[in-house]
Amino acid sequence: MSEIALQSVSKSFGNVDVINDISLTVGSGELVVFLGPSGSGKSTLLRMIAGLETIDKGKLLIAGKESQRLAPGQRNVAMVFQNYALYPHMTVRENMAFGLKNVKMAPKEIERRVNDAARILEMDALLDRRPSQLSGGQRQRVAIGRAIVKEPAAFLFDEPLSNLDAALRVRTRVELAELHQRINTTMIYVTHDQTEAMTLADRIVVLNDCKIEQIGSPMEVYTYPASRFVAGFIGSPVMNFLKVEMSGSGESAVATLGDGSRVPLTITVPQAGRYELGIRPESVRVQAGEGDTSGLAKVVEHLGDRTLVYVELKDGSLITAQDGGRSQVAPGDTVSLKFDISQLHLFDQGGKAYHAH
Repeated sequence: MSEIALQSVSKSFGNVDVINDISLTVGSGELVVFLGPSGSGKSTLLRMIAGLETIDKGKLLIAGKESQRLAPGQRNVAMVFQNYALYPHMTVRENMAFGLKNVKMAPKEIERRVNDAARILEMDALLDRRPSQLSGGQRQRVAIGRAIVKEPAAFLFDEPLSNLDAALRVRTRVELAELHQRINTTMIYVTHDQTEAMTLADRIVVLNDCKIEQIGSPMEVYTYPASRFVAGFIGSPVMNFLKVEMSGSGESAVATLGDGSRVPLTITVPQAGRYELGIRPESVRVQAGEGDTSGLAKVVEHLGDRTLVYVELKDGSLITAQDGGRSQVAPGDTVSLKFDISQLHLFDQGGKAYHAH
């Protein structure tokens, strides 16, 4: 068992709260991603689990053992940092073995663990090279290997791909997903990159302003965002948000856009009034003939399999719509837009979400 549980943990630096009464359980063998913008508290929360930051209030349990007062080396977790922090004068083998030698592990056991980690990471041929002879992706694999040889209860990744270029990030992200499938060990991964979160996570913990906004599978947080913040943070291109006036309720609910267009909804809200309507670009389609609204195409982006059309409505609102890969829409064209009403969301003044049903 390698479950990690946080129970009402808080952390402050002086008068500044950086983690505010967070409770969370990461299941044994689960890969959970902490996702949020800079300053949301995600790295601090990871460092609290690792023992690199103290926990002011609350409890931390690792594999059922209360651990908030244990030294980092006693918590049976291994951390992989954004900076590889490899010793340049040592070979890959020596870098991976260094921590084990420091705790006086038997040489044969060290050799076994290093060879096993090298096999898992498919870098047997790199063991006698030095860091200067490796690519950025290979150096990151060495840093991961240095964590694997400890055979910890859990791995903690603090934005490990940030130093890699775009192509290497994609390749290394796939390697990390395969690694988790092979070793099936608990992993917590911190990132501000939603693509990494969506592709790697069993569950995503969305953090904002020192608190958890939502916890769920990647498709749960994408399809049913709990708040205006989550809806705007998850998804690329970002969700469209339009000011609307709600009238009616249940099956007779109607949202009136700023340009006067009326869109029927299948969303139940507590009361009529002003809301923000949210809809993702792939749920707004350019179509021939009459649609739910229309506007002027300002920018057209051809992406091969699809085309994004940035449309200005009659009231000046901007909305991103999607068309086919062979779209004939050009800037300056008037286009009709059709909403998929099953994919609409409403957000009240406090940012709470209401979804189509």
